[in-house]
Amino acid sequence: MEHIAALLLIVGCSQDMKQCEELPSPVTVYETSVECDTELPAVLGRLEHLRPRVMGTCVFVDPALEEGDAELVWDVTPDGALRASVEAVSMNVASVKGKTLHE
Repeated sequence: MEHIAALLLIVGCSQDMKQCEELPSPVTVYETSVECDTELPAVLGRLEHLRPRVMGTCVFVDPALEEGDAELVWDVTPDGALRASVEAVSMNVASVKGKTLHE
């Protein structure tokens, strides 16, 4: 099984940075952060025509998260910086008070 060390996140925004969305990347996962960092400028160059503002980042993936559910969380700050992380998904378990669900 391949280890994922980094995800490549590309985001395109309107000129005023009020509307942003993820853009498709030709490769999204990398075995090393160095590979991701190396590819980032070329990918940005190929996608810069898709939106008025295109930015990207390589997001570190904690190996411990590969075994469980995780999600990519990102935001563009008011100063125009792209912040992103991979975070564990918290699981809420439903129950009925006073009953045990065995089926």
